[in-house]
Formats: sequence, C-alpha cells, structure tokens
Amino acid sequence: MITFFISLVVLFLGYWLYARVVERIFGADPERETPAVRLRDGVDYVPLGWKRSFLIQLLNIAGLGPVFGAIQGALWGPAAFLWIVLGGIFAGAVHDYLSGMLSLRHGGTNVPTIVGYYLGPRIKQIFNIFTVILLILVGTVFMTGPAQLLAKLTPEHLDYKFWLGVILLYYLLAVILPIDKIIGRLYPIFGAILIIMAVGVIGGLLAKGYRLPELTLANLHPKGAPLWPLLFITIACGAISGFHATQSPIIARCLENERYGRRVFYGAMIAESVIALIWAAAAIAFFGGTKGLAQGLTSLGGPAGVVHTASISLLGAFGGTLAILGVVVLPITSGDTAFRAARLTIAEFLGLKQGPVLNRYKIAIPLFIVGFILSQIDFTIIWRYFAWSNQTLAMVVLWAGAVHLAKQRSFHWIATLPAVFMTAVSITYILQAPEGLRLPTSISYPVGIASATLAFAIFLWKISRKSAPVLFTAPEK
Repeated sequence: MITFFISLVVLFLGYWLYARVVERIFGADPERETPAVRLRDGVDYVPLGWKRSFLIQLLNIAGLGPVFGAIQGALWGPAAFLWIVLGGIFAGAVHDYLSGMLSLRHGGTNVPTIVGYYLGPRIKQIFNIFTVILLILVGTVFMTGPAQLLAKLTPEHLDYKFWLGVILLYYLLAVILPIDKIIGRLYPIFGAILIIMAVGVIGGLLAKGYRLPELTLANLHPKGAPLWPLLFITIACGAISGFHATQSPIIARCLENERYGRRVFYGAMIAESVIALIWAAAAIAFFGGTKGLAQGLTSLGGPAGVVHTASISLLGAFGGTLAILGVVVLPITSGDTAFRAARLTIAEFLGLKQGPVLNRYKIAIPLFIVGFILSQIDFTIIWRYFAWSNQTLAMVVLWAGAVHLAKQRSFHWIATLPAVFMTAVSITYILQAPEGLRLPTSISYPVGIASATLAFAIFLWKISRKSAPVLFTAPEK
C-alpha cells in the first residue's frame, strides 16, 4: 500500500515540479497568439477553455491503454509501477507536451509535418503514410471492439452489425462536425466518468481490505516473459504512447493560451498515468497476485472481463454499469478522434482547406469505407504490430523534440534521454518479437542498445556542428 501512495505522490510532484521545468525550457509564451485565435475557422480551430481542453485531451489519448495495457502489464508485478511513474513523468508527459506545443507553434500542424520539419522531408513522407495507416487501424479496431461488447449486452436482434453501423454513424458526425458540437460537449462528461471509475475502484479495494502490492524489481510474470523490452511495449498509454502525438494537434488548434499547455498536454498524461497506476495495482490486488491475474485474464476472456468482474465486485451493480460504460466509451472516444486526426493529416498533405463541409466529406467518406472493409478482417495479427509502431512513433517524435530544443539552444536532454531509451526499446522489441525477426535475446539486446547508442552519437554529432546548447532560452518570437 505504501508503494502505491508513494507512486501517486511522485506523479503529482512530477506535474508540479518537473512540468514547470519542461515548460520553462521550451519557453511557453503567454503573450503569443495561438492558432485557435489566429486561424479560427469554427470547425477545427475553435477556442475552448483549458478545463474542457484537458478532458478532451485525456479522452483522446486514453483509449483502452491506461486500463487494458496496465492490466496486462501488471503481469510482470509491481515493477510495472516504476515504468508507469518514471515513464509518465520523464518520457510520456514530455512527449505529449512537446508534440502539443510544437503543433501549436507551427499553426496546429499534424505530426508528419512536425517530424518532417525537424528530421527532414523524406521522414515526413514516410510518416504521412505511417501515421494515416496507424490512425485508420486505431479507428477501425476501436469501433469493432465496442460493437462486439454492445452486441453481447443487448437483445439478439441488436447484433454486431447493428452496433457497428451505429458507431460508424457517430464517428462520421464526430469527424465532420465542428469540434465543439459533439466532442466538445460529450467528452468532458466521459472524462469525468473515466476519472470517477478509477477513483471508485481504488476506493473499493481499500474499503474491502485488499492488500495493494509493494514494490519489487523481480520479474513475477507467470510465464517468465522477459521484462525487457516487453513491459515497455505492453504499457504504452500509461507511460508513453506515440498515438498521443497524433491527438495533441486536435487540441493545439483549440488552446486559448500557451500557458495552458502544461495543464492540458503534460497534465493529461499524468492523469492517464494515475489511471494506469490504479488499474495495475487493482488487477494484482483483486486477483491476489500475478498468477491469479493470469488465470483471471484467461477465464474471463481478457482485460474487458477483468474490468467488469472487478468493478461489479468492488462497486456493486451501479459501479459495474459505469465500468461497462467506461469500457465502451474509452475506445469510441479514441476511435472517432483517430479518424478525425486522419482527416486532418490527409487534408494537410493535400492542402485541402477544411472549412467547407464538402471538403471534409471528400476525405472522411473514403476513410470510413476503408475502415468498414477492414472491420470485416481478423485484426489479431495486425494489431500486434500496432504496439510496436506506437512506441516507434513516440521515439521519432521525441527525437524531433530534441532537435527543436537543440536548434533553440535549449536544454535538449529532457527529450534526448527518453528518445535514446525508446530507441533501444523499439529496436530490441521488433528484433525479438514473434511478429518481428524472432531473434534470440543474445542478439536483440546488444543490437538494440548499439542502435540506440548510434542514434545518440549521430544526434550529438549533428548538433555539435553548431554552437553548444545552453540551459534556458527566451521564448520564440
């Protein structure tokens, strides 16, 4: 129990202390006019208050990650707590803040444009394709999952195809309509449900006398799966996730002032880490350890069954209903914004202004046709690649942030060090993963570390050709 509450305190201290350091290094300027004001179009560029922006950002980035990923990552034991806490503060929140603020500084541009600006036009072209594919995959899987769950909870005539159609219609409206019409109104409510659900679960554990696990660095995975690098891929959204970089530009187009960047971008990631920490601790405590959790995942049909069973037991019928609602809402609220981000990315690539509604339909309709076709395919194998591509995107965005800070003669190490770490994680994983090259750890480990070292050396060589960075710099003008 002590470990859990210390972890919570460290996360909050990370926001109050380290977030201010990151903000100062970046040089947030409250006097600078934001794209929401300068480019206001009533569709995507719409000024929203920071509280609404925070809740929308939290729902955009959360998806099922801080719940399902944390539950599966808890199989390694309380060592997962360290990754959630330290990863959230020093990697994930920095990644989210930099991706959001860089988008804001560049007029609300999407991640391929930002990456291309700092890492080169060839990288931009690759990531235009990479990002759109990633977003379509996310949007598709996040509509099929909820449709399947709703079909199980409703009468037989309301089957999978019916709910898939309902979700597709909702997605179309959420993608086409101005952001303040549906997303801006519903997301704050959904965000509150997500937070209440997580707090209720930990409260139920404490009230019923469950023992929260204490920290140990031992690998407690029942099947002996290696902690490195699998844990760092399994728990993504609770610690660091490249998908967040595709979502941050949506809110970068709505932020009224740069001083809110710390609250919205950094703060939403810390809130997500808190949710992930709660579910990781709850999963271990409720099932009496990692072996019990593994058995629960098998017998209950995966993380969704774990969430449902634990919530009903801890919170009763009303809490269980909220839990089911949360499981349904989470993927939907990331799926719709995944398609919205895909629309914005394609529009940016084509130079197609999104003010006229016809231009939005020109992009959205083909996207949904592709999504519907893909929804008929078994995504078990394809989705496994998402975990790796997600962390690879985070790695690239961190390198782009490091280049930006170095070019501004700022303290680039806040982005460089997590970029090096995520490079080692991503390369090591794809070398040894079943969906990768399946190489033994005797090869994947040294090659992954050597690759990260090489990337680090190239970065230092590139920036050394200019004047050395200094600790802080004045904001851009």
